[in-house]
Amino acid sequence: MDDAPLPDDEISKYKKFKKVDGAAYKRVNQFLRKHTYVTAREWAIARLCADFQTSGGAEMTFIGKNLPDLVPFMTAEYSPQAVNQARSSFKKKVKKGGATFFYGAMCGFFTADELDDILFEASEVARFLLEVEGTSLDIDEEIEVEDRITDVMQRVAEAASVILKSRVDGVDQNGDEK
Repeated sequence: MDDAPLPDDEISKYKKFKKVDGAAYKRVNQFLRKHTYVTAREWAIARLCADFQTSGGAEMTFIGKNLPDLVPFMTAEYSPQAVNQARSSFKKKVKKGGATFFYGAMCGFFTADELDDILFEASEVARFLLEVEGTSLDIDEEIEVEDRITDVMQRVAEAASVILKSRVDGVDQNGDEK
């Protein structure tokens, strides 16, 4: 993509976020803050960066210039640097949230059933956000993602159990006495 704005008919083909058309940024942001770590700005820009990915990376200039036309609750254009900062902030928050979750899982703070409940609630919020932004996964893709997550979580639970048991038994991870 070049830096020139797309014609109106091309921008209107972008059908994301139509379910929040007419919603104020503040309201979208409040919902996201209640259910996630990200802001409305970070969510919208991360979605746009994924959708407008080029071989050289996301098209920051295009996204910034057309932000109000692409996302109903965004009212101002952004510089390419502001778009990049929001995308970077989104990535950092996702990584930090993942680290927090895995720490809680690995230290034995949650039972397997509690972890399953947390993952279920998280997947419900994720599905809702995908629905709101107008993105959908077909059922096979959704099942594949859930199966991969379940597999990883089972391995985390098993590893955490071994680590916790070894602490109680006084042996290290190699089975040697401490």
